[in-house]
Amino acid sequence: MVDVLVIGGGIAGCTTAWYLASEGVDVILLEKGELNGLASGSNAGSLHAQIQHEPYVEYGANWSKRFLPALSFYAYSIDLWLKAESALQADLEVSLDGGLIVAETGQQMRNIESKAELEQQAGLATVLLDGAALREVAPYISQDMCGGALCPLEGKANPLVAAPAFARAAKGLGGKILSGHEVLNIRRRKNEFVVETSNGTFQARRIVNAAGINAGVLAAMVGGKLPIQAFPIQLSVTEPVAPVVRHLVYSAESMLTLKQTRAGTILIGGGWPAISDRNGRAQVSAESLSRNLAVALRVVPSLADVNIVRSWAAVVNGTRDWLPIIGELNCAPGFFMNYVPWMGFTGGPAGGRIVASLVQGKAPPVDFDLTPFSP
Repeated sequence: MVDVLVIGGGIAGCTTAWYLASEGVDVILLEKGELNGLASGSNAGSLHAQIQHEPYVEYGANWSKRFLPALSFYAYSIDLWLKAESALQADLEVSLDGGLIVAETGQQMRNIESKAELEQQAGLATVLLDGAALREVAPYISQDMCGGALCPLEGKANPLVAAPAFARAAKGLGGKILSGHEVLNIRRRKNEFVVETSNGTFQARRIVNAAGINAGVLAAMVGGKLPIQAFPIQLSVTEPVAPVVRHLVYSAESMLTLKQTRAGTILIGGGWPAISDRNGRAQVSAESLSRNLAVALRVVPSLADVNIVRSWAAVVNGTRDWLPIIGELNCAPGFFMNYVPWMGFTGGPAGGRIVASLVQGKAPPVDFDLTPFSP
């Protein structure tokens, strides 16, 4: 019998296991494949703090107002990212150079301005930039861009090392990290859960569901019904080049995230859709690749002579409202959700810290309302 069984070996599960182990809780983490093998290790490592531009434009101001509570959640998580390197004694390559969204037309700039106003009302220090200020802040941006906005809180971390570092630290504190354990069934029996896996059966007093795209399937095993979806997307990385791109760059014209790593490579993404093969595996779409790179070159023309060395596809989880799902299921006391859609890498530490408290019956160390995230 274990006190807490965490299901999922991505950033959500590994942070949860570490926070629990650091407080002396008996914890086991189960991962069906390899640790950090899915979205947490395949994303671009962006640390997002602002309202994302595409859903803002698509869904409108009413959607954005409902999303505003998540800004406090992500700001808290980024603060935990900053503290994590010291706490873990590991280099996660965390840097906050700011998120820069740029506009090419007056209408795009007006959209940026109205979004920034909402962010500022929520306490986010977004700074509007006219053309001259944009060129002073980011001279590498195309002269065709007429302005933009800078969110100082945004940046990046290395997704290849982050979740494994949290897992190692949890293991060092007595937590157990088990790969190759696919959960097949969960049964509630009196005051415990019986979890049947592909590699044995476990009994646990409480469960944390941090399974990402599979979180809905696991919740359904205990009677939960959650609006969780999965989306195949893709991104690319270039050869190493001299420092060019300082910020996490977005475009108000179309989907784009663009950033330069410490190694000099440039990651180009933004959520462009991948395709699925006959077995349901995500594959790179040539059309999405072409359109993604075209947007990148419109924004940063100097990348024209830089070679792409790899493009890959991954499946990410999402919900229509983009809000995290954090807390205990009413239908299954003792079963806790740790699910952060779309920006799960950013929200990993916050979700882990909050759920680690909730699962122990403690108040999380946050000063914002968690009600909007209740399952």
